[in-house]
Amino acid sequence: MSRYIKKLINGIDFLSGVGGFLTGVMMCAGVGLIAAEIVYRGGFNKTLYVAEEYAGYLMAMLTFCALGYTLRERGHIRMTFLHKVITGRPRIYLDMICITIGFCFCLTLTYYTAIFFWDAYVTGARSMQVSRTQLAIPKFFLPLGASILTLQFLSEFLKNIFILRNDTQGINIKEEASNQGR
Repeated sequence: MSRYIKKLINGIDFLSGVGGFLTGVMMCAGVGLIAAEIVYRGGFNKTLYVAEEYAGYLMAMLTFCALGYTLRERGHIRMTFLHKVITGRPRIYLDMICITIGFCFCLTLTYYTAIFFWDAYVTGARSMQVSRTQLAIPKFFLPLGASILTLQFLSEFLKNIFILRNDTQGINIKEEASNQGR
């Protein structure tokens, strides 16, 4: 049974990595779009009309897609003052409580972003800008990213169970860096 749970953990970690990759692609697309707008305005004294709008969509999309990857890599800002005084097993239990709260929050976030996307899809909502972009397309990435983050919280919880059992072989455990910001 633990072999299958470890495969689930590795699958979720892989999915978070895919979200991180998508984030990189979207960031490059945004930089390319803004660079093209700068060249077009500077060289031809014209505009692409959609650069600001699409850069905004890309920013929201890449933010949500990066959330799970950032959690996996321990990149989120954390309040660690309790970690300095609580060590060993109690610290793992504290982490599990915090992860459970994060999981519940993200489950709710996923639900509401899915409703947000579905409403745009069903109504066929379109942008008020020149592009008339169907808003369901950029809004799709909100529940996608939120669900990846929710799954990553599940993965982190399961990793802590394996840490408590001293059975971490086959899963990638990231340690919290102790020198961040110094």
